[in-house]
This record gives sequence, C-alpha cells and structure tokens, in this order.
Amino acid sequence: MDKRLLDILCCPTTRSGLRMMAEPELAALNQAILGDGVVSDGGARISASVTSGLITQDKRTIYRIEDDIPVMLADEAIATAQIAHFPQV
Repeated sequence: MDKRLLDILCCPTTRSGLRMMAEPELAALNQAILGDGVVSDGGARISASVTSGLITQDKRTIYRIEDDIPVMLADEAIATAQIAHFPQV
C-alpha cells in the first residue's frame, strides 16, 4: 500500500492511526476464520481468508484490504478481541 495513503487513513470510529498487519497477525486472523469463525462489527460472518489488512495502533480493530482497496467501513471492522491468542506484535 502506498505510504502516503497509509499516512492519511484512520479508523472511522476512533480516528486512531493504522498500520499494515504483520504476518503473525494475519496468520492468527486466518486461523480464527477457518476455526471458530470471525464476525464483523456489523454481525456478518467472515468466511474468506484475508491476504492483507490494516490494524489500529491499539491493536483492537482490523480492516481488510480487498483488491488493494482498504474496506474502511465501521460495520466491516473486525475486533481482535474475538481472536484467541492474537499476537501483540
């Protein structure tokens, strides 16, 4: 993702800064998706693996990136609290 775009993006709910997810974070998210399941803040079940995403600086919220476009809708956010053993990178 373009560094300039990343510098201006923020969480639509908290206005917290974002960063690209690290590989261990993506692995934990995808393991949870395949295992017990993950739901978005809007209540939709996430069924497809995530190849890249953004995470808030406080590591509480994930936003998927689909086709190089960040999905920055509050209802599409994923809370990390529902992911067992989410890494504290």
